[in-house]
Amino acid sequence: MTEQLILLMAGVLSLAIGSILGYFARQSIARRQAGTLEQKLQKKVKEAEGQREEIISSAKVQAQEIVSSAKAEQERQRQALLKTEQLLLRREETLAARISDFEAREEDLRGKAERLQAIGKNLEKAQEEVSKKLEEVAQLSRQEAREELFSRAEKEYEQDLRGRIRKLEAEGQERFDRRAKEIVAYAVQKTAVSQAQEITTTTVVLPSEDLKGKIIGKEGRNIRSLERLAGVEIVVDETPEAVVISGFDPLRRHIAKVALERLIKDGRIHPARVEEEVAKVQAEIEGQMKEAGEAATYDLGIVGLDPKLIQLLGRMKFRTSYGQNVLLHSIEVAYLASALAAEIGADLAVAKKAGLFHDIGKALDHQVEGSHVEIGMHILEKFGVEKEVISAMKSHHGDYPYESVEAVLVQTADAISASRPGARKDTLENYLKRIGELESLASSFEGVEKAYAIQAGREIRVFVHPEKIDDKGSHQLARDIANRIEEELHYPGEIKVTLVRENRFVEYAR
Repeated sequence: MTEQLILLMAGVLSLAIGSILGYFARQSIARRQAGTLEQKLQKKVKEAEGQREEIISSAKVQAQEIVSSAKAEQERQRQALLKTEQLLLRREETLAARISDFEAREEDLRGKAERLQAIGKNLEKAQEEVSKKLEEVAQLSRQEAREELFSRAEKEYEQDLRGRIRKLEAEGQERFDRRAKEIVAYAVQKTAVSQAQEITTTTVVLPSEDLKGKIIGKEGRNIRSLERLAGVEIVVDETPEAVVISGFDPLRRHIAKVALERLIKDGRIHPARVEEEVAKVQAEIEGQMKEAGEAATYDLGIVGLDPKLIQLLGRMKFRTSYGQNVLLHSIEVAYLASALAAEIGADLAVAKKAGLFHDIGKALDHQVEGSHVEIGMHILEKFGVEKEVISAMKSHHGDYPYESVEAVLVQTADAISASRPGARKDTLENYLKRIGELESLASSFEGVEKAYAIQAGREIRVFVHPEKIDDKGSHQLARDIANRIEEELHYPGEIKVTLVRENRFVEYAR
């Protein structure tokens, strides 16, 4: 037991001594490591101080260079300012010398002007004195002497003056007529617009005669559906292997033609397919009208128009006037009016735009009441077109007085385009027949004395017997004539009915 205690104490003692020795050993190692770290830190501090010195030295050098450069630049600016100041001083001296010279000249001119005024007054006084002396000698006043001189000259040279005046008038008229013809000829030569004549029928060629029965359908259902939807009449019996589409409106005829051609190509013809194709073609025609309007404005170089106005312009592609395509006619009038304006120095842009839109009312004249001129004016006003253009286009039929040179040019261009040979494919027989029907219809009413169709059938003048028709009856008669015309005749646009009732009292003094 004692030995175990001794061994235990010895172990504890050895452990304590080992711990103490280990503590001192660790302290010694730590001191050695700390000394090494301190040396490293001191080394790095010295290196940082060396770098600092180098940076400071470099910065001082750069600062000196910048200061030197700034001083040099300042010196150059100072020298430039000195030169500028010297130049300004010299210019100021020169300007002062010129001002002084100008003032001297002005003073000299003022003196000369005063002397000239004095001389002029003296001359006037001398002239008055001479005139007074002449009047005293001749015993005539200045006015009387002038009248006497003119009277003698007129009597002596009256015949010569009249002959000379007539010669000048004849030469001037001939020269003006020749110049006007040259201007019109040059304008027409500059215009090149392809024309297409339209009539009131369109022919659709059939692959075989058997298709006519298919087009007619059971109990005529197919053909009635097409006529009802397209608003045309279809004739299937007169021409072999062909169908004739009849209608005054070219737009409806075109829709019926395209729809019928597609139905024939497809082979399925029944009322449902007819309705589907007609609706599809109508939608496509809207796009074609927009393209036609855009093409017309692009060719003429007119920009900034409302898209709806362009759509109405393209609608005239499917409108005719006496067989002449209205859109092509409007383009031709625009070219002619602008060419005439260029020849005489008028406003080219106004003439061109007024020529293009002079018949814009015909795009809606079958839907809106009024003449195509009035409808066109309302359309252009609605879409904000310039007043100069409206003023120039409204006079092309003489309904309104000319307000500008461009208005005369548009009317001239319209007449040239409409009257040239081949422009309107309307035979004389058809024209006379249409005019005769209009006059006969108006003359058939009781109380009508005479009836005359004017303005190519656009107006009918009716004269009534005043003892048979009173004022109240005149208004009703005009309305009845207009209703009969609407029911029985086919015509483009509108026809104006003017009824005239007047009393004339004639007496003779013998």
